[in-house]
Amino acid sequence: MYNIELGKTGLSVPTVAVGCMRISDMSEKEVGAFIDTALENGANFFDHADIYGGGKSESVFSKAVTPSMRENIFIQTKCGIRQGRFDFSYEHIINSVNGSLERLGTEYIDVLLLHRPDALMEPEEVAKAFDELKATGKVRHFGVSNQNPYQMELLQKSLDMPLCVNQLQFSIMHAPMIQAGINVNMYNDSAVNRDGGVLDYCRLNKITVQPWSPMQYGFFEGCFIDNEKFPKLNETLESIGNKYGVSKTTIAFAWILRHPAKMQPVTGTTNLTRLADCIKASEITLTREEWYEIYRAAGNVLP
Repeated sequence: MYNIELGKTGLSVPTVAVGCMRISDMSEKEVGAFIDTALENGANFFDHADIYGGGKSESVFSKAVTPSMRENIFIQTKCGIRQGRFDFSYEHIINSVNGSLERLGTEYIDVLLLHRPDALMEPEEVAKAFDELKATGKVRHFGVSNQNPYQMELLQKSLDMPLCVNQLQFSIMHAPMIQAGINVNMYNDSAVNRDGGVLDYCRLNKITVQPWSPMQYGFFEGCFIDNEKFPKLNETLESIGNKYGVSKTTIAFAWILRHPAKMQPVTGTTNLTRLADCIKASEITLTREEWYEIYRAAGNVLP
């Protein structure tokens, strides 16, 4: 596993983050094995959110982490999604972080992300919450999730600290961030700029993109690996995987890591073998030809 710098924080973190959204129904022993597998493979960056499992994901995670482990791992969590609405108010951010700290059994969170964009966001109010959390040592670094460039600019103008992360949906089967760039000035659907050029914006401003659902197609419609809907893609992933002696899962993650943006994809599996396969992608560097072959196998047509 190689490391990357997270935004402008100076933190050296693994290039693969471990997603904890689905661990809420696991036993403490199972979560312990999950964490151990990640750490044994060099992945010590764990991604949470206050809503995962209604808070249970954070709680069960804390029971499997010993005090001696805390300084050797990075914990990221998110806030801002509430039942039927989004909420970036000062009160909710503060209360959410305090709740996460209690459930996680820790005195600080390494990275806090604002979840889905709040249309009623007031940048000064968010800044007040961030300043207080940083001053009290409860949160060390801040970022966002699912935001476009102007939303980040609007927020950044009131902040004293740089946003370090933008967590965005991205996979072989969900790649509008790169499709628009490849199809500039074309009339086809892939040319539609759906996010304001967020990938280039993040690269220009040294904001780390964290792809979520890196194995999914659509909006949580399912995994594309071994899915009969995508025979050509799976055939290509298997062929290239055989060349490197790794699984299709590993090649799917390696495809994301091959992009020069130095992204940090977030795993979504609780299967220990697949988790290790995701992490192993850091050892594979696809050729330019292989990367485009996979891109085309996903149904994309080059102009």
